Amino acid sequence: MTQLEAIITANKNFVKPNAFLPLPKSPQKQLAIFTCMDTRLVDFLEPAMGIRRGEAKVIKNAGNTIVDPMAGAVIRSLVAGIFMLGVEEVFVIGHRDCGMAEIDSESVKRDMVRRGISPDVIDIHIPDLKQWLGVFAHPVENVERVVKIIRHNPLIPKDVPIHGLLFCPDDGHLDVVVNGYSEESYSTDLV
Repeated sequence: MTQLEAIITANKNFVKPNAFLPLPKSPQKQLAIFTCMDTRLVDFLEPAMGIRRGEAKVIKNAGNTIVDPMAGAVIRSLVAGIFMLGVEEVFVIGHRDCGMAEIDSESVKRDMVRRGISPDVIDIHIPDLKQWLGVFAHPVENVERVVKIIRHNPLIPKDVPIHGLLFCPDDGHLDVVVNGYSEESYSTDLV
């Protein structure tokens, strides 16, 4: 059975007529979460935060990084959430043991070439692969950087708190890195 067939079969077993009530498009808790696409966070981060289906907008990418501070997909999603869907607070959540903190951009480029992507195409479309991937050295610094980028973006209203947290994908605990209410950075139990 292929992955597609397995997913369609699981979906047929999941869907029950009238079992799920329709939910509004706006998040019930008026918050957006911007986090990493790491598979260890699936069905783990939101429950660890007390968030259930329909309560938050969740935006994910590799390493919860922002490469284009003005007009990238993350800022676009946050602007849509704030101005169209009632988001009133933003939580930037990095995590311990993030693969983006250890990525070797030259190795990625070699793998791309090995899989048939022309080096010329890579060089034309991604002149600085390391920057484009959003490689960072430490998750706490990345969270602080991303909070600053969002906070200083002219499209994000100043009355929207931007919080920064670090999540442990092993036991689920959260550490506050940036308190968006006071806009003061502080760390607790950070390694």
